[in-house]
Amino acid sequence: MKIIEKYSSGRLVLRMSGELDHHDARAAMRTIDGLIDEYLPRDAVLDMSGLTFMDSSGIALILKVERRMREIGGRAFIENPAKQPLRVIDASGIDRMIPIREEHA
Repeated sequence: MKIIEKYSSGRLVLRMSGELDHHDARAAMRTIDGLIDEYLPRDAVLDMSGLTFMDSSGIALILKVERRMREIGGRAFIENPAKQPLRVIDASGIDRMIPIREEHA
């Protein structure tokens, strides 16, 4: 899995691509924690448009990001989840805790 960050005006966008499974989740969280520590954003956006696969460890990662952002007084969002990750997100009910935004072309 690959994470590309973009920071502007208090908003940290983390574009995730590839597969997010239990093998990748721990390293991804370390990377994201480091970026949150570096930028101290007001908003952290998990852009999941490039994820081709996500299992339940992705839900754990989302929850950890949300908790980390709350700790620093910020907010977490999910944007543009691809079809398969969206099914996992929907099944988890996590959308009741974290806003999901979808942009349609």
